[in-house]
This record gives sequence, C-alpha cells and structure tokens, in this order.
Amino acid sequence: MDDSEKDETYDEFYDCVNMQPKELEEWLETEESKSVGDSESGESTGHKSGRRIVEIKRTNKDDLTNDQWDHMKKVVGYVHRHKAQKPSGDIEDSDWRYSLMNWGHDPCK
Repeated sequence: MDDSEKDETYDEFYDCVNMQPKELEEWLETEESKSVGDSESGESTGHKSGRRIVEIKRTNKDDLTNDQWDHMKKVVGYVHRHKAQKPSGDIEDSDWRYSLMNWGHDPCK
C-alpha cells in the first residue's frame, strides 16, 4: 500500500469510525454488543473487530502495521455495506445499529 492509498484509507476509516476508543470499549462490554453477529467461536466477527479498532485508534499512524491497514480497509467496506441495508423504522434499539456499533460506527450520532 503506497502513501496515497494509506492516506485515503486513514481518512475513510476515521470518517466511518465515529466512536472513541473508550466509548467503543464500554459498548463492547454490553449484552447488546455481544447479542449480535455470527458467534461460532463464542465471539462475533464484529466484536473481535471492535477490539482491533480500539487498538488501531490508539496507535500512531506511522506505527500502524500492514495487518492494521488491511483491517482498516475491511472496516470501511463493512460500514459502507451495512449502512446501505438500513431498516425502516426506529433503529435505536436494532440489531442493525448494534452490529454497526461493534464495528465502531454509531448511526445515531
């Protein structure tokens, strides 16, 4: 990934991830957070992603690993795809919102 692609990924990631690390950590401890997603191994993909997002947001841009850059791209893709599936009606207490929040995006912000 060259520098211009990194800059674009970084900007998109921070546009998509609108939850702060502490806020996301506290969310990940809730039953609502743990109640959504595929959880074959006991922890959903989104929940694992949330923990990685906290780590990424606490890492200086110059210190990010290739794996972290790849995950940032994955987060951007997930948030864009999932937002496009917005259900009708009140979303505040919806599994749709909870899934997005596991990925660091609160659509009610």
